[in-house]
Amino acid sequence: MSIIDNLQSMLARGQDSALLRYGLGNEYLKAGEPAPAAEHLAAALRQDPDYSAAWKLYGKALEALGEYAPALAAFDQGIATAERKGDLQAAKEMRVFRKRAEKASAS
Repeated sequence: MSIIDNLQSMLARGQDSALLRYGLGNEYLKAGEPAPAAEHLAAALRQDPDYSAAWKLYGKALEALGEYAPALAAFDQGIATAERKGDLQAAKEMRVFRKRAEKASAS
């Protein structure tokens, strides 16, 4: 049984949480499946809009789907959230990802 299967099983048992959805999004992104990753990361952010790491991965998933405007918006929201929480490293990383997404959208 894969990690995704285990996490999906937990979700099916009603153990839904921002952390579980983040884990699913992360695993789907690592597996090269950005569409379900984006869905789970969006769910994580609905549950916890202050989850900086989820904003970062959500932006990356949207970028992988070629949805550059929403990806840039996600990175902007993530940067603002991270800065408000004092999570400066996450904000710094998202600025780098945002620049890459901006360049990719221009080409």
